[in-house]
Amino acid sequence: MFLSLTIFSLNRKKMNLKSERRGIHVDQSELLCKKGCGYYGNPAWQGFCSKCWREEYHKARQKQIQEDWELAERLQREEEEAYASSQTTQGAQSLTFSKFEEKKTNEKTRKVTTVKKFFTASSRTGAKKEIQEAKAPSPSINRQASIETDRVSKEFIEFLKTYHKPGQDIYKQCKLFLETMNHKRDLSIEEQSECAQDFYQNVAEKLQTQWKVPPEKVEKAMDQIEKYIMTRQYKYVFCPETTDDEKKDLAVQKRIRALHWVTPQMLCVPVDEEIPEVSDMVVKAITDIIEMDSKRVPRDKLACITKCSKHIFNAIKITKNEPASADDFLPTLIYIVLKGNPPRLQSNIQYITRFCNPSRLMTGEDGYYFTNLCCAVAFIEKLDAQSLNLSQEDFDRFMTGQTSPKKQESDSFSPDVCLGVKQMYKNLDLLSQLNERQERIVNEAKKLEKDLIDWTDGVTKEVQDIVEKYPLEIKPKNQALAAIDSENVENDKLPPPLQPQVYAG
Repeated sequence: MFLSLTIFSLNRKKMNLKSERRGIHVDQSELLCKKGCGYYGNPAWQGFCSKCWREEYHKARQKQIQEDWELAERLQREEEEAYASSQTTQGAQSLTFSKFEEKKTNEKTRKVTTVKKFFTASSRTGAKKEIQEAKAPSPSINRQASIETDRVSKEFIEFLKTYHKPGQDIYKQCKLFLETMNHKRDLSIEEQSECAQDFYQNVAEKLQTQWKVPPEKVEKAMDQIEKYIMTRQYKYVFCPETTDDEKKDLAVQKRIRALHWVTPQMLCVPVDEEIPEVSDMVVKAITDIIEMDSKRVPRDKLACITKCSKHIFNAIKITKNEPASADDFLPTLIYIVLKGNPPRLQSNIQYITRFCNPSRLMTGEDGYYFTNLCCAVAFIEKLDAQSLNLSQEDFDRFMTGQTSPKKQESDSFSPDVCLGVKQMYKNLDLLSQLNERQERIVNEAKKLEKDLIDWTDGVTKEVQDIVEKYPLEIKPKNQALAAIDSENVENDKLPPPLQPQVYAG
C-alpha cells in the first residue's frame, strides 16, 4: 500500500502522570500521485493517479506483447532448424515439409490469436473494431428496464436535448458502448474497467475538440453519461463473482466487529459526543457512509463520502471551536468507519476506482475524501497495539473479548454534578480495577500451581528413570570378625585367655 500510515507521539499529562499518546498522521504529500503529477493517487493504481496508471499499464502491456511475439518467433526458428537437420531424402522432405508448414501455421495462428484476444480487448483500436461488430441489438440491452433505469434514461435524453447535435452523437456513442459491453461479459473486470475508462476519455476529447463544448458543460455531460451507463451496467460490474471483492468485504466486516471496543480516546479523536450538535453530526456521518452502498452511480457513492466527511469537519469544528485540520480529520474518519461498519465497503471502493470518471478521483474534494477513506481502511486492516498506545497483553485481551476498556466517567461530568455521584463512579471504577487485578492474580496462582505440579511430576519421572537405569543390588551380610578372647583354632600356640579370679583379701 503506497499510503504509509506513520504514527507519531504526543505527550499529554493527566492526573499528574505523563503518558505517551500516539496519534494518526498522514503527510498530505503521501495522498498524491507518486509520479509527482500533482493529482491524487489511489491504492488500486499502486499509488499512481488514473492518468499515470493508464500510461504505466499500457507500457507494461506493450512490453508483454513484444515479449510474446519474440517468444513465438524463437519457437518458430527452432522448429525450422530442427526440421532442416532431420531431412533425409528429397521425397520425404516434400511430404514432411507440407505437414510441418501446416503445423507451424496452425501453431502460429493460435499463439497470435491468444495474444490479440488477451491484450487488445481494452485497447482503443480493438474497442472501435468491436463497437462496429456489436451494432446488432442485444437481448439483454432490450430487456424490460427497471423503474430507476427508465427514470435515468428519460433524464439523460432530456439533458442531451440542450446539446442539440452533439447530444444526438453522445447518445449514439453511449448506446454503442452499452452494446459493446454486453459482448464483453466474459472479460475480466479489469478489462471491462479499461474499456469504460477509454470510453470516458474518448467522449471527453470529442466534447472538447470535435463538438466544441465549453469546459463547464463538458463536466456536466460526463456526469450524466456516467450516470446513464453505470445505472445499466451496475448489476454486471458491481462485486462480480469472478473477483474476490466479496471475500474482502467479509474480512473487513469481521475485522471491524473485532475492534468494536476501540474508543475515541485511543484514536485521539477530537470529538465530544456529549455535545448534542456533535452527536447529531456523528450520526449523520455514519448514515451517509452506510447509505453509500444503496447508490448505483460511482459519482453518487462519492457524494455520500463527501457528505460524511463534511459532517466530520463540522463535528470537529464545534468541539474545538476552530477549523479542523487534516490530522484531526483522518482519526475521526477511522472512528466513524469503525462505529458504522459500512456494508460491502471494499466492493464499493473497488467499484468507484474501476468505473468512476477518473477526473473526479484525481482532483477536487471528492478525490481528497475518497483517498482518505482508502487510507482509513488500510489503517484499520493494520491496526495493532502500538497504534492505540496499548500493551500487547491488553490488546489481545480486548480482541478476544476477555475484557473491554472502561470509560472514564469522571471526564464527562459537568461541573453541576454532585460530589456524591462523582465519588460513587470513582469507587466503581476502583472496584472494577481491583476485580481485574484479582482475576489476574488468580490466573497467575493457577499457573504457578500447574507449574509446581509439572515440576514435581518431572522430578519423579527423572528419579524413576535413574532407578530403572541403575537398579539397586542388595548383597548378603559379611561374616563378623572373631572376638579377641574367643578360641583361636587357626593359631593354637597362643596362650589361653585369662580367667577372672576372686581376690580373698
